[in-house]
Amino acid sequence: MSERHRVIDSKVYLYRRENSSFWQCAAYLSGRNRRRTTGQANLALAIAFARDWYQDLLAEDRLRRTGRLPMGDAVGVPRPPPRKRAPGEKTFADAAAQFLREYRALVAGERNPAYVASKETVLRLYLLPAFGALPLAEVDAGRIQDYRVHRLTPPAEIKAAYYRVKGRVLVGKPRRWRRPSRSTLHKEVVCLRQVLRTANRRGWLLSLPDMSEPYRASAKISHRAWFSPEEYVRLYRATRARARRPKRERWRAACEKLHDYVLFMANTGLRPDECARLEFRDVAVVQPAGSTAAADRILEIEVRGKRGVGFCKSMPGAVRPFERVRDRAGSPAPKDRVFGPPPREMLNRVLEELDLKTDREGRRRTAYSLRHTYICLRLLEGADIYQVAKNCRTSVEMIETYYAAHLKNTLDAAAINVRRER
Repeated sequence: MSERHRVIDSKVYLYRRENSSFWQCAAYLSGRNRRRTTGQANLALAIAFARDWYQDLLAEDRLRRTGRLPMGDAVGVPRPPPRKRAPGEKTFADAAAQFLREYRALVAGERNPAYVASKETVLRLYLLPAFGALPLAEVDAGRIQDYRVHRLTPPAEIKAAYYRVKGRVLVGKPRRWRRPSRSTLHKEVVCLRQVLRTANRRGWLLSLPDMSEPYRASAKISHRAWFSPEEYVRLYRATRARARRPKRERWRAACEKLHDYVLFMANTGLRPDECARLEFRDVAVVQPAGSTAAADRILEIEVRGKRGVGFCKSMPGAVRPFERVRDRAGSPAPKDRVFGPPPREMLNRVLEELDLKTDREGRRRTAYSLRHTYICLRLLEGADIYQVAKNCRTSVEMIETYYAAHLKNTLDAAAINVRRER
């Protein structure tokens, strides 16, 4: 009978045949028995050899399962079709259903319901059609890369859009294909990773495949779209002219609201969702300490939004727009919204008329650009970056990376243009 020893938590065993002086090593990995001679007659040397051999086996097996080694003997062998699911083996669709159950329960009340619903949308529209029927072990790095290529390649034929109206099926124009942005594809891969991690925690998947994006150049950090001081003056003058002389009298209230919205956002730095949630009880007109002039009054705002509850102290230019909105509302209740949903359509129309919808780099300007304008104008005036970050409920790092890097007044010419005396 041969002598046996188990090593590496019984994953590898050593044995020696009766007619041989050398130790043999064996392991079971990925459905196959692997055997090899150690070439050593000493047990300690044979154990060391077996440890190195098993680690090499693990590395090679992981590379092959993640698609980084060819599946055949020659490079360029086409990928085999997905194998049939073994009895009891979980598919990607099973892991996706388990992920949604866990995610809804664990983040309830902590994440925006719309964001939670977006995970289900990404799975239903993109990931399940691509991976749903695959066994989890078949979702490897090669197929994930194929998915990226598929999403970024325009289809050979764009199908017509079908609509159901009162029981009748109507055929519309073919939908125009749009290349998904880098952030959109990143969100899909993040959702894919979350599903695979759920399977890994459940023991349905031994290890996660390599999901890194190859061939990617380092992303250029670009500043956010904002309005320069000259562009901002053009914008609020145009909205003021519309408020005074609207094209239709029935549009007067909407034009006045748009003008006050632009001034309020550019003088407070609120996010559009924070401004949409803002109620009259959250805003107070106060006089700064040490000042008695009416022109110095500011707004103290209790903000509820992306970062929970925070506080903001506005510029004096936000007081009159707020008072005009309050006066037009008559006697608003404390829980009434100040602005409500942002006036996107009318703002976009004004920006297009002024040729300000995009900046010189082609970035689209939206209501969020008014917040960016507030931050940039404060920095241009020499405000303390830490205080600006606190007032905008963000970090100094974010402001330095995306706002301050492109502002010329952040460079000290006296410190740069230093000349040594000769």
